[in-house]
Amino acid sequence: MTAPATKPLRLPLDALATSGMLILCVCWGFQQIAIKLVAADIAPIMQIALRSSFAALVLLVVVWRAEGLRAVRDGTALPGLLVGLLFGAEFLFVAQGLLYTTASHMSVFLYTAPIFAALGLHWLQPEERMQPLQWLGVAVAFGGIAVAFLFKGGAPREAAGAANMLLGDAMGLAAGLLWGATTVAIRATSLSEAAPSKTLLYQMAVAAVGLLAYAVATGQHAIQPTPSALASVAFQAVVVALSSYLAWFWLLRRYLASRLSILSFMTPLFGVSFGVLILDEPLDAGFAIGAVLVLLGITLVSGGELVKQWLRHRRI
Repeated sequence: MTAPATKPLRLPLDALATSGMLILCVCWGFQQIAIKLVAADIAPIMQIALRSSFAALVLLVVVWRAEGLRAVRDGTALPGLLVGLLFGAEFLFVAQGLLYTTASHMSVFLYTAPIFAALGLHWLQPEERMQPLQWLGVAVAFGGIAVAFLFKGGAPREAAGAANMLLGDAMGLAAGLLWGATTVAIRATSLSEAAPSKTLLYQMAVAAVGLLAYAVATGQHAIQPTPSALASVAFQAVVVALSSYLAWFWLLRRYLASRLSILSFMTPLFGVSFGVLILDEPLDAGFAIGAVLVLLGITLVSGGELVKQWLRHRRI
């Protein structure tokens, strides 16, 4: 009899994973800024549709050359459609949310995704079970986000009557939920062992079709091909939509997804920093306090194994 195949063991974080996530977080933190900078020339939804279309075409060539028709005969088509729909809906909320809220706020609320991913994977993947220290880190980091963006100098933001910003922030949170669901869907289906290029192709192809249709239907498809607009879309297409996501899925196949996702909490810090420096978005004491809490949460989660080893060594 042939022994049943076993899933490859995902690795805890090491120097490669941590440094790779740092680079990815810088890229992802800047993507909202890139969209905002040229929103007057190309609507956010159209920018994301264009970058998705470019990435889908490149990936289609790569996957076709590697697998041909086998690419859709290996049981990944239905999971691929699912993650594509989740991915497309995520960026629909991102694009529309950026019409109402700042890039800084979108960066923070979008990257609540690790919380939702960790919760989903905790119940579905035994190797992804969160330990008490990791749970504490998630709670502290999420509390930091709440402090940073629900309060302004100690006063609730609702008092300022920023209804549109609240709507945009809600869209950012919905996008974060959808990103977390996408991570869970990839890990819980046959896509977990599929080539990163194929997983990304499903997402980009479905998003490209859906977002282009939405842009045309809502009259947001006009393009002013200014140099800055072309440069921004090129950055989003080549660096964000293609290179960074391929690297993300490569990491997901090798390391514990909940630990990787928690590290992505660094992205809001980069996003807010870029927003303040480039877009002149406001920075207040509430964010400074929240940022400290977020960093503490990241330390508790990503350094949990080291802390446990240290305590075990002390007992010995």
